[in-house]
Amino acid sequence: MSLSPLNYRIPDAAAMRSLGNQLGQTYPPGIVLLLEGTLGSGKTTLVQGIGAGLGIIDAITSPTFTLICEYLEGRLPLYHFDLYRLDPQEVGSLQPEIYWEGGEVLPGVVAIEWAERLPYRPTDYLRLCLRDDPTADRSLLNALEPSGLSGGSRQVVMAAVGAISLAWLEQFRRSGMGSAWLIQETDTPPIH
Repeated sequence: MSLSPLNYRIPDAAAMRSLGNQLGQTYPPGIVLLLEGTLGSGKTTLVQGIGAGLGIIDAITSPTFTLICEYLEGRLPLYHFDLYRLDPQEVGSLQPEIYWEGGEVLPGVVAIEWAERLPYRPTDYLRLCLRDDPTADRSLLNALEPSGLSGGSRQVVMAAVGAISLAWLEQFRRSGMGSAWLIQETDTPPIH
């Protein structure tokens, strides 16, 4: 089964959190999110929204120095990784598969920022690519919003690999959640 990616145009940090909240409300246990994007693209902002959607009340910050933060009080646990400071050969020592296989921890949502640094991937995951919106007014990108999301709108492209993620993506598409920001397929440049 093949399913085209969902493509969103997100105007600001509040909308990024709102999309994340909608995602967090619907994720099943064991879902793995591979987040890719430059500094300031909104990865952590999206994860904050996902945490809110899971019912997590603790403040969610980027685990840049701690590498992994575990939030256990929501509907599902959230395991938040940040691989920014690691080389791909160092990532294996974190044993991220412990989290996505769920053998030693409760199955939850595994969100991995800077996922392009993973030396290997799970067999089932959602890939979320965040980037500057190519249709945005480029002058807006020079501003820094007080919310922490670098200025200008973003494009979020969400694609699924594996049966569980494909089924979830189709269900999310049919639910209409996130449709306020959905871009028509023909308007979307491909993921690079």
